[in-house]
Amino acid sequence: MLTIDKTETYGWEAAIRGMRNPMNSWDKSDSEHICESCEDPWGGTGYIFDTNMVNIGPNDLNLMKRLRNAGTDHRKYMRMITIYCDITAPLYWWKEFDTYKVGTVANSCSTMHKIQAKEFTIDDFSHEHILQETFTGLVNPETLLNGIVDALNQNRKLYLQTKDKKYWWQMIQLLPSSYNQKRTVMMNYEVLANIYKSRKNHKL
Repeated sequence: MLTIDKTETYGWEAAIRGMRNPMNSWDKSDSEHICESCEDPWGGTGYIFDTNMVNIGPNDLNLMKRLRNAGTDHRKYMRMITIYCDITAPLYWWKEFDTYKVGTVANSCSTMHKIQAKEFTIDDFSHEHILQETFTGLVNPETLLNGIVDALNQNRKLYLQTKDKKYWWQMIQLLPSSYNQKRTVMMNYEVLANIYKSRKNHKL
């Protein structure tokens, strides 16, 4: 399971402006930066742009594509476009995502502090590929996962009753890597391009 929502992007106006600095070609810029409120609410002299209302013109788009194709040394504007989003994914997916620590920031839901906050259910785990049938001599995978969920809930109940940390440890160390965790992530377009190039055919 993987969900991405609450996506926001910022920095388009500055990225387009900066992209044209090397050749002093600002007069060729044809993007429209639609401003809902051009007054700085903090009393400064800057402008507050609604970045979801930027219409990129054909001249700017053409230059963006040419700089992108010229490689990382030339497409610095991509590092100036920032993305925020909420991603919910299993822990085994997050281990792969953590390869891209450069240029990213993430705040995750905490298993350390909140693992006991709610009762565990099967839907707290990515289980869409778990087999329901049993093969000769093998444990049924679905039965095994349900048993782990039951064990987590038993230890959760004991921890809430006693506050004894030994039951908390049972939850932490029994928690499967299929457990879904939500993180609010900040990254930029260069990081996204690297993720796409490296991982578009990845088995996950």
